[in-house]
Amino acid sequence: MATDRFGIDDRYHDALGVEHETSPETHDAILKAMGMSVDADHPPPTPIQVLRPGDSRALAAPATLTLEDGTVLEVADALPPDLPFGYHSLGDALLIVSPGTCFLPAELRTWGLAVQVYAARSRASWGIGDLADLRRLGRWAREQLGAGVVMVNPLSAATPVPPLEPSPYYPSSRRFRNPLYLRIEEVPGADALGRKLETAANAGRALNSTRRIDRDAVSRLKTAALDAIFDRFVGDPAFDRYWSEQGEALTQFATYCALAQRHGRDWRQWPAEFRRPNGPGVTAFITEEARRVRYHAWVQWLIDRQLASASAEIGVIHDLPIGLDVAGADAWCWQDLMARGMSVGAPPDEFNTNGQDWGLAPFVPHLLRAARYVPFIQTIRALLRHAGGLRIDHVMGLFRLFWIPHALGAAGGTYVLPPDVLRAQPAVAVPRAGAIQRDHARSGHGGGRVDRPRRRRQQGRGPCAQRSRHGSLARKAGREQRPSPGRAGRRSDRGDLPNAGHRPVARPAGHAG
Repeated sequence: MATDRFGIDDRYHDALGVEHETSPETHDAILKAMGMSVDADHPPPTPIQVLRPGDSRALAAPATLTLEDGTVLEVADALPPDLPFGYHSLGDALLIVSPGTCFLPAELRTWGLAVQVYAARSRASWGIGDLADLRRLGRWAREQLGAGVVMVNPLSAATPVPPLEPSPYYPSSRRFRNPLYLRIEEVPGADALGRKLETAANAGRALNSTRRIDRDAVSRLKTAALDAIFDRFVGDPAFDRYWSEQGEALTQFATYCALAQRHGRDWRQWPAEFRRPNGPGVTAFITEEARRVRYHAWVQWLIDRQLASASAEIGVIHDLPIGLDVAGADAWCWQDLMARGMSVGAPPDEFNTNGQDWGLAPFVPHLLRAARYVPFIQTIRALLRHAGGLRIDHVMGLFRLFWIPHALGAAGGTYVLPPDVLRAQPAVAVPRAGAIQRDHARSGHGGGRVDRPRRRRQQGRGPCAQRSRHGSLARKAGREQRPSPGRAGRRSDRGDLPNAGHRPVARPAGHAG
């Protein structure tokens, strides 16, 4: 197998061991999506240096070193030995100082529950599990069962336009979270609604009577209550600090939400003046609709408060989806970095013999590098906020992603290699949060076979592998047994398959069946 200068593999083996050659049509379509031509030279270089323990710190020439906190140092022939982990500037280059491996607590050994928060509803829920339910469940698991962690589904934000996207793995934004998980009664100012709140709560709890989670009905009730509370909101210094800390990212997300509610869920179909986040039309909209933009920022602050409260009870392992809704908020913000006419997926495996197209938009590798990986850095940092750990869905996507041209379908896909620098990012971010990083990798889950050199590089950087019962059964049924690595978590299910089984346990008082 060979990889060209753009990171495109000339062939691959699927999970069943079948070799597939990359067709000229596939290769040309991927190049076009990258904004490159067949006869183009290497992608434009972007000066980035990764410094890991043991790497040489020698410099070819004196330079100005600007640390992440703004400290400016003049360095002569070598970098300082005590550089903090993080993202710094060395002259015109980005300098990433990485610990080399992801943080793991000493003698780590724990267990916990894997929880779909939306399904963990209680009698107090409004038709869907929420962050108060997570807080209660975490306290019960810790105090009554001795659990150390709770691993949750992605809490990522969906576009706030009905019908709401039901899949947590198809996010509008991976940096911000879904308001459906708010416990309305715990929002500051909710008590002032009086009978209106009681009426809304009764209507919400009535939704618990059916096993189906009606996200649109939940959203109507919670949005109406939040609108009424916000009408009385006069400000809070803690909210101002939160917005200042989140900065432009939160402003753009809140603006997208306000625009989507007016013009529809797909920014590509909006009036031309609103299709780019830095356009004059958007700037005018932020001024004219300042109250509505402020509302969506306020909602994110409320979620952050309630998530912090839940995380105080037990370590919460968050889940990083592999991609983005191309019509959503993050894609609107970073549209110039996304591959057009492409989605990511997986070649055939034992559970999906025709392959999979997940409909998620990939980043163009050399454009992501030119942006100094800001999208990925912001995403990892956001997910590690109030986190006890991080699960990276399809972690081998940091080594290669299966790109599918829309015109060719999953059968016309092949692998594209992201830049090696991308794999240093989680190791930099995780120590700041004191979080455990977990990958979801069973031979690179859902991604075909992973060659040994790439798997060794991944294991050498310290994330805990996560093994599923389904994967073990598949190997026992006809493929080689591969022992779990020493640092591994095991679960009885996979995110895209039904549970392999369960053991009945007592549930927290007040939780629905």
